[in-house]
Formats: sequence, C-alpha cells, structure tokens
Amino acid sequence: MLNKPKAIIIMGVSGSGKTTIGKLLSEKTGITFSDGDDFHPEKNIKKMAAGHALTDKDRLGWLEEINQFCVEKIKSGKSCIVACSALKGSYRKLLRKGIEKNIEFVYLMGSFELIEKRLAHRGAHFMPLSLLKSQFDTLQPPKHAIVVDIADSPEEIVQEIMEQL
Repeated sequence: MLNKPKAIIIMGVSGSGKTTIGKLLSEKTGITFSDGDDFHPEKNIKKMAAGHALTDKDRLGWLEEINQFCVEKIKSGKSCIVACSALKGSYRKLLRKGIEKNIEFVYLMGSFELIEKRLAHRGAHFMPLSLLKSQFDTLQPPKHAIVVDIADSPEEIVQEIMEQL
C-alpha cells in the first residue's frame, strides 16, 4: 500500500471518529496507531475537562510532541497512524516539519449535528460536548488531504482511505 514510510494523521473535530478510524486502519494495514490525546500534557486535559478551549499556545508543545514522534518513526523506517485534531493550517504546518514528503492528512468531515449527536452518546472522555462549537469555530478544513464523509460506516471509511493512500 505505501512504498515509503509515512505519518498518516487522522484529523477532525472531537467526536468525528479519529480513534475508531485510526484503530481500524491500523488493524487493516498493520501500521501502529497512536492517539494524539495521549500526547497532551496533564494541564491541557484538565483545562478541557473543565470546559475551557485550548489556545494555540496550549497546543504548541502537544503538536511538537506529535511531530517529533512521527519524525522518529519515519527516520527508523516505519509508518505510523496518529489521531490528532489538526484543526488549523498552522497546526498541520507544524506537524509536517521535517517530514513534508512523508505525511498524509485524512480529514474526517461531518456536520455539527451528526458529531454533536455522537458526542452526546460517547462514554467517558475528557472533552465535553460544550466545546464542540469551539472546535468547529477553530476548524480550517485542509486543502490537501484525503477527505472522507463520516456518515459512512467505519469499514467504508477505512476502505476509502486505503484506496486513496
């Protein structure tokens, strides 16, 4: 499927299915999956759990951490799949640093209403439903990415991603 190591960033707002799709894509491809939430410092998680949106400054170290992880994977000759909101163009630019030709963004696109419904039914997660609007307000849809509609089933979404990779 991939002829050289790649960082595949599964991006979108909270509740768009990044973890679900990332894990399923990992199962189908054998490429290791990592959840971007695991790279957040504790202070970011506490801030979001308290209902406060992160600032660009809050996100900077988190994005640098994810970028460094991807750079190290690619340097070692391995691909990786990472779920990361990557909401702004500036965030994606930071994630590309040093691996510009070895990174692919997969944008999980869906309506506010569909994602709000999914978040309302999601189990324990530090990201409260009240922050969804701030995520959509921050979102700058990517110009260069694999774009998939989250209204499809996870299996259909992963199949489409694999065909486009």
